[in-house]
Amino acid sequence: MNHEFRTFGDILSYLDRLGFFHMDLTLDRVGACLVRLGVSRPPYPAVHVVGTNGKGSTATFLASLARAHGLRTGLYTSPHFVDFRERIRIDGAPASKEACLALAREVMAAGGAKLTYFEFLTVLALLAFKTAGVDLAVLEAGLGGAHDATSAISMDMTLFTPIDLDHQAILGDTLEAIATDKAQAMQKGIPAFCAPQQPAALAVLRQIARERACPFVLTGPEQLPAEIPLGLAGAHQKTNASLALAAWRSLAAKLGIPSTPDKERHGLERAFIPGRLQYIPATPEHPALLLDGAHNAHGLTALAHAIRARSPLPAAIIFSCLGDKKMDAVLDMLPGLTSGPIFVPPVERNPRAADPALIAAKLGDRARPMPSLRDALENAMQHVRRIPATKGRNAPAAGPVLICGSLYLLAVFYDLYPTYLNEAYA
Repeated sequence: MNHEFRTFGDILSYLDRLGFFHMDLTLDRVGACLVRLGVSRPPYPAVHVVGTNGKGSTATFLASLARAHGLRTGLYTSPHFVDFRERIRIDGAPASKEACLALAREVMAAGGAKLTYFEFLTVLALLAFKTAGVDLAVLEAGLGGAHDATSAISMDMTLFTPIDLDHQAILGDTLEAIATDKAQAMQKGIPAFCAPQQPAALAVLRQIARERACPFVLTGPEQLPAEIPLGLAGAHQKTNASLALAAWRSLAAKLGIPSTPDKERHGLERAFIPGRLQYIPATPEHPALLLDGAHNAHGLTALAHAIRARSPLPAAIIFSCLGDKKMDAVLDMLPGLTSGPIFVPPVERNPRAADPALIAAKLGDRARPMPSLRDALENAMQHVRRIPATKGRNAPAAGPVLICGSLYLLAVFYDLYPTYLNEAYA
């Protein structure tokens, strides 16, 4: 197989051949590649964000706080929606195609042909941050901790977002098993900051922290000043922002950087990540939308609280999910978030997609399978247009159409409307 990259498109083709979901749960290959490139111990401070829910948001808050205080910051998150460069951001902007082409060639020369999809991009990100001369890198783990490619990097701090049941086929089918896997991200003597956890998960994290002599700090949303507005919507984001703020203050002290209330406020207010309770106003092409990547019971519970805190409720829901997810609890909660219809398109171009007809049947009489997301949007638009205009204080109003259930469903949406991925749009 020819691995020579002549164009950016060659990288995309190569990654497509590797496949999103291929895994090899060892760290030898990626570790060796990182050593050859001189980034196994990066020349900049690195923070590891591990957990089940809120990893991307927490990482984004932390990177935004660092940027607000004048640091050149690298942010590595996953998954992407349209283009893998979304995962590798330097001061909020995706890495350029030209830079990625040069970096990909370096990765291949250092043994990159042996790496999985996620490993390849992790190494490329570390090298991109080194080349850009960042002052701080924030890296979101993939699905675990023990064998995640990001765990092959020497870190300066580990953050744990809320841990819940997810990826049970890989990580284990109990909360303790999943927490044990994620806890392996802790490195000897390196501080660990932790969001509130379920008791079983917290007990595991505390035990591993003691065994590895890691200073362990439990954070909570009550530590977040009430007057600080957050760039990411939803009450659950207070947990993520509080974790990021506590970590940032500790990092700033170690780096000798004064952390000021004004800059903290600016950093938290300017944080942006697509697909996290993202509100998009109506256009002639689509109704007002609310996009969220909630894809398990914990995430949907947070989404439900956020939706009920705003008014009015969604006029309709567009929902789909992957077939290998345990979604019974999610499907039980979903109909209560709207009195309108639920449109169920497939997660297009995804081999793990659930059958829309099966999902619609489980959701009940208001759910209708759709052949595509575009069809679901058109049907949602027609439904919203049929809702009478609000007249008087007690009349019902048409809320936004909620799109949720899978980040991969949102990816299909952003493929249709890539503008909404950009920080400048927000």
